[in-house]
Amino acid sequence: MRELADADRIRRFMRAIGRAATGPGRVYFTGGATAVLQGWRDTTIDVDVKLEPEQDAVLRAIAALKDELSLNVELAAPTDFIPAPEGWVERSIFAGQEGPLAFYHFDPYSQALAKIERGHAQDLEDVQTMLATGLVEPARLREYFHDIKPLLYRYPAVDAAAFERAVEAAVAGR
Repeated sequence: MRELADADRIRRFMRAIGRAATGPGRVYFTGGATAVLQGWRDTTIDVDVKLEPEQDAVLRAIAALKDELSLNVELAAPTDFIPAPEGWVERSIFAGQEGPLAFYHFDPYSQALAKIERGHAQDLEDVQTMLATGLVEPARLREYFHDIKPLLYRYPAVDAAAFERAVEAAVAGR
């Protein structure tokens, strides 16, 4: 079993895949990795990343680093589960540069919406922290939900009405 990932282990991961990269690219952190690097959680079970573009050398390095750093790494992003609101790239938060790779935290609004849709206790706690710290604003979170709502048909596992109720409950702090 792999260990929980703290900020130091995530930064070592960043350095290692930056060294492995063969060209420029972006790595987007989501979920627990964002929470740990932003400082509102000490550890996370998984380091979820989205690579743009995918590079074979980076993917091979990730496979090796999972064992070397005793780290769970998943290729996952909010866009795997819900549509991303327009402008997500511009709202993504710079997290560092390692070699030719630029690291970002995937758009916090997309992350919050994906966490609300998933609905796990830790996810909802993270969303409350995002709201409390001002990382996401309630009105904009609602607005971005309404922007993606017409596109939810592309994600048949998502119940749009239940998702909307969950967004309202999260914004209300419930």
